[in-house]
Amino acid sequence: MFESVIGRKRTGCVTAPLPFGDLPAPFRGAPAIGPEFSGGAAAEICARVCETRAIDPVSRTVDLGRCIFCGLCEEACRGKGIRFSSDPHLPCGTKEHLILGATPPPLPKADRTLASLLGGSLHLREVSAGGCNGCDLEVQATGNPVFDLQRFGIDFVASPRHADGLLVTGPVTRNMREALIKTYEAVAEPRLVIAIGACAISGGIFRGSYAVEDGVGEVIPVDLYIPGCPPHPSTILYGILDFFGRYPGRKPSRGGSLHGAGGEEESA
Repeated sequence: MFESVIGRKRTGCVTAPLPFGDLPAPFRGAPAIGPEFSGGAAAEICARVCETRAIDPVSRTVDLGRCIFCGLCEEACRGKGIRFSSDPHLPCGTKEHLILGATPPPLPKADRTLASLLGGSLHLREVSAGGCNGCDLEVQATGNPVFDLQRFGIDFVASPRHADGLLVTGPVTRNMREALIKTYEAVAEPRLVIAIGACAISGGIFRGSYAVEDGVGEVIPVDLYIPGCPPHPSTILYGILDFFGRYPGRKPSRGGSLHGAGGEEESA
């Protein structure tokens, strides 16, 4: 017992402080668009190597909802058009908020209402809707001593009837469609839905397959999209905390709808 106490003292506190620092290699963080991409020269090069069609050379935008962070675009343009950073603070919110190079829409009006109801204590039921389980592993890592999501009042529950909302991964296979809908309906109103990763947002590498629904939003309404393939635990926590305006040094930068709330939305 004494050896355990001594070892714990030597180890010290391993929990990551806020705001989160840079991602360790080989994780890729938020991409930056260079002037050559905006000018069109590098956009064509990057678009040709993008397997998920996340890059639109016409509008010169990057859809982080489709991006799998493979780095092929950065390699193809030699970092002159797109360069991935180690910043874990990826844009999170609606699908429109995930488009780099475009002006994001204003916040939905229900943001304050949602924050007042669920921002202090959030219980989530996780649903793996047919992905590779990469996102599930990162979600699980948010509960370890390094990231410790419970310090923020966030926890996972075994039953949707005990949950405030759902956290969904995967592109939603046809075999999981009905199960996801029934799980969603079992959550008491008002309810929050968070889609984690490229597959849950757009279908990812499975997009267009006969066996999937191309994302959670095609089956149930989604309040918050967190991009990545898979997203790092710090990105996941940042997305949730920023959604509720609880991330230090940042105002609420994303919004969401209040599904099943009934009554009028609170003005922003």
